[in-house]
Amino acid sequence: MNSTATTDFVLAGTPRQAPLYHRLARRLQEYGRLARFDRPIGTWLLLWPALWALWVAGGGRPNQKVLLVFTLGVVVMRAAGCVINDFADRNIDPHVKRTRERPLAARRVSPREALALFIVLGAAALWLVTRLNLFTVKLAIIGAALTVSYPFVKRLFPLPQLYLGISFGGWSVPMAFAAQRDSLPRIAWVLYIAAVVWAVVYDTIYAMVDREDDITIGIKSSAILFADMDRLLIGTLQAMMLFALVLAGRDMSFGRWYYAGLAAAGVLFLYQQWLIRARDPAACLRAFLNNNYVGMAIFIGVLLQYVYAH
Repeated sequence: MNSTATTDFVLAGTPRQAPLYHRLARRLQEYGRLARFDRPIGTWLLLWPALWALWVAGGGRPNQKVLLVFTLGVVVMRAAGCVINDFADRNIDPHVKRTRERPLAARRVSPREALALFIVLGAAALWLVTRLNLFTVKLAIIGAALTVSYPFVKRLFPLPQLYLGISFGGWSVPMAFAAQRDSLPRIAWVLYIAAVVWAVVYDTIYAMVDREDDITIGIKSSAILFADMDRLLIGTLQAMMLFALVLAGRDMSFGRWYYAGLAAAGVLFLYQQWLIRARDPAACLRAFLNNNYVGMAIFIGVLLQYVYAH
């Protein structure tokens, strides 16, 4: 191919002679991949704690407007978090097998485009949260600062999965109580702790997938820090998360429906332990994905508790 023909291709590999709508579709497709809209597992893992909190804070009948704002907000903020994370890791991801084909790592999207997309998503999140009360807006500002700082803090902090849980994985819990009760009762913080610990669990399992690459590159992760005690410590954290939810259930005088949901989550945790027993990357990825059902089981327990016991 001669130089003239080579210049006929844009960054994403679409011929410049192609129809405008085709080129725009390709760009939007790359932006969607950058924001992980094609991989909704992260959205679900962030949404489940928000739903637990919304149902508890609303006494089983969450405000419809608040529910809609939080659902859309989780989708948008998760996308924004993925974009800024990939921007920060754009020179690292090409060296990791699992991430080398991400749009920024593969140079199909430029850093300037990524920042522009992040600003658009951030503006959308800001508009959504301003539909709620002032207390929630203040908490959202703190949460946004924590989220934006995560990709940079994780380079220095030896347990980045904990910071992820504090900043991103569970911050929607106190926000949900602020939006519906305009206060932060003790139960809000108990659920927040459970969500934070759960984030450490599933993200440590996720980090086990990339452990060898991360060691080679020098990336910090809980999977590396835990070393050969990873399964034991993950199991301990799983037990801590369930214990926090048991305490929450006792505080709210919940009954068998709720505890059935926790029991189902416990069985799923045992299954995850079985999957990661040999630390095979593919099996660890399956265990990570299985956490979606953990969040779902707990939510169903909360939902049925309000439907049948109240």
